[in-house]
Amino acid sequence: MLTQTQPSPRMPTPPTTSTLDQITLRGVRLHAVTEAGCVEYLIGELDQNRGGWVITPNLDHMRRAGSDPEFKAMLDEADVVVADGTPLIWASRLQSTPLPERVAGSSLVWSLAEAAAQNNRSLYLLGGDPGAAEKAAAVLKNRYPDLKIAGTDCPPMGFDKDPEGANIVLQKVMDAGPDIVYVGLGSPKQERLIRQVRKKLPHVWWLGVGISLSFIAGEVRRAPRWVQKVGLEWLHRLFQEPGRLAKRYLVHGLPFAARLLLGAAMNRSADK
Repeated sequence: MLTQTQPSPRMPTPPTTSTLDQITLRGVRLHAVTEAGCVEYLIGELDQNRGGWVITPNLDHMRRAGSDPEFKAMLDEADVVVADGTPLIWASRLQSTPLPERVAGSSLVWSLAEAAAQNNRSLYLLGGDPGAAEKAAAVLKNRYPDLKIAGTDCPPMGFDKDPEGANIVLQKVMDAGPDIVYVGLGSPKQERLIRQVRKKLPHVWWLGVGISLSFIAGEVRRAPRWVQKVGLEWLHRLFQEPGRLAKRYLVHGLPFAARLLLGAAMNRSADK
């Protein structure tokens, strides 16, 4: 549980009222928006002093949502939910509710940082491997010189199991006063933390970014663009980390992808 903290110096504002179009895929709400449209929406909400929570579900998140009520509830609570996974785009087309494009979190971290620089907004980097947040901040600042880096933090291993851990992390964010926070703690740890602390800073946008801080820092190589476009980025990741990802991708991911696509096709047939 969080201990009592001092309120934000900014006055709380009403919760975000989404005007983004949305579809439902296997019981999960997804917003039908391009990456550019998503960035524009988030900056527009900041201009109204409204914050919120972005989740970018991939295939593994979709699978988990079907068996983990807590994770499904977090997807339902998020203000913006965009599809980070080519199979989700394929499935949306099969059921005749096409999403405009994949909005990958590992791409969104760049485009949103660029927009933040252009709109005088500040960014806080939380999590990642030791040193990754600082390296990522330096890379982003080098690419976007006008970007304000409010701060970085790499909490110690197991901080989330300490009753005071989340409160310490939150206080650092509050002291920094950012507009946007990238949380790179892996899923579902990052979603649990965001869920716990976001209401203390209602004017801030929170984005769970997984391994993306290491991508930005250059510590992990992202797949070439053509590999991303044909939906094989997971295979590139598998070659990089076979021990950690083989079970997720091969044992769980591929069978679930088949069920997802088949179910989407059957939904389309049922609607005819």
